[in-house]
Amino acid sequence: MDDTGGWRFAQAFGDKGDIEEITEADIISAVEFDSTGTFLATGDKGGRVVLFERNHNKKNACEYKFYTEFQSHEPEFDYLKSLEIEEKINRIRWCGGGGALFLLSTNDKTIKLWKVFEKTLRVVSQTNHYDGQRPMPPPTAVQNLKLPRTIEQERIVAAVPRKVYANAHAYHIHSISVNSDQETYLSADDLRINLWNLGVQDQSFNIVDIKPQNMEELTEVITSASFHPLHCNLFMYASSKAAIRVGDMREAATGLGGGKRFEDPPDPTTTSFFSEIISSISDAQFSPDGMQILARDYLTLKVWDVRNEARPLRTISVHDHLRGKLCDLYENDCIFDKWECVWGGDGRQILTGSYHNYFRIYDTEGEGDVVLQADKAVLKTKKPGFGGKGAGRSLREAMQTEPQDFNKKILHASWHPKEPTVAIAATNSLFVYSAA
Repeated sequence: MDDTGGWRFAQAFGDKGDIEEITEADIISAVEFDSTGTFLATGDKGGRVVLFERNHNKKNACEYKFYTEFQSHEPEFDYLKSLEIEEKINRIRWCGGGGALFLLSTNDKTIKLWKVFEKTLRVVSQTNHYDGQRPMPPPTAVQNLKLPRTIEQERIVAAVPRKVYANAHAYHIHSISVNSDQETYLSADDLRINLWNLGVQDQSFNIVDIKPQNMEELTEVITSASFHPLHCNLFMYASSKAAIRVGDMREAATGLGGGKRFEDPPDPTTTSFFSEIISSISDAQFSPDGMQILARDYLTLKVWDVRNEARPLRTISVHDHLRGKLCDLYENDCIFDKWECVWGGDGRQILTGSYHNYFRIYDTEGEGDVVLQADKAVLKTKKPGFGGKGAGRSLREAMQTEPQDFNKKILHASWHPKEPTVAIAATNSLFVYSAA
């Protein structure tokens, strides 16, 4: 096996290579495989959802082709607060359903349940009034009457909003998670988490509320929330205070009571002005078996055992070389970037992104890791060391020593549930990588 760990570029979607030519609306803001890996969804800042379908003609490769595209959200205006509501898709989550595809998409305020299905358009081919485009005289006898007939013209893919869940969040929605019972889901903003029934669009139940009576006393916000993959009563949420809480809805109607708390605070001897910012957890996810939790803050990944709240099993430095550049990253607001982290389908590998379109894949059971770069410039120039022997080493060295473009960043990614294949969002492009 070479230094890339067997990973190789498979395909890319999106044509523009010059980042200055890319419009804000084209930037991908959400990526998600469905539970079978047959379909892949992306959402962008223009409110569009694009679906890709597995190309089953490629027997020995995981390759996707365009399936359909639809406008999920439109820009709105809150007249009571005089605020514009962006159409940007913050999250996409697939739901179970027979015969059709169902998915949830959300912007800052409104969640929508979409049904995507194929249907056949039929046209009338035989009537008593027209022969093609030419009018016909009325039939003079019963035997001259023709039975109207229809023929199939074409098959199209339709997307219909089945439910619209609105007016339940005062702050920006950043997380949605479908429960393992496939009947309920949660949505989270900075201060509240709501529980919904997929079939009820006008009512939700608040399960977490950390809003203080006096907003001047606010010390933390919720940054991520999700259900346990196997137990429908368990959920977790992470906060800007570097804490993760796991709540059990059987014990309390709200998640503010007991439950487990996982926290690894910064070392007091090394604290600085930036300590609280960089320790804020931007994303947290249960492992596929629900026995571990993966959390991402600005500089590190942490893996927790759900049975041990004392300390993380492992702390991984993602881009520790940026520690000396925190002042610059604060001035250009990059220090507030919200990095996602994802588990491999078998729970043995984890993935997260970095700047200059680098992303890293780590082995949870060892010390091995792979550095890859999702950038069309690399693919076009066939940069030495990419995709061949020594590629991982040269890219790792470049990541540590070469100047990096902070406008290029891998914030969003998804891992195929059954195969070693990942989908990476790089600005307006979608890259697919597979392991041999």
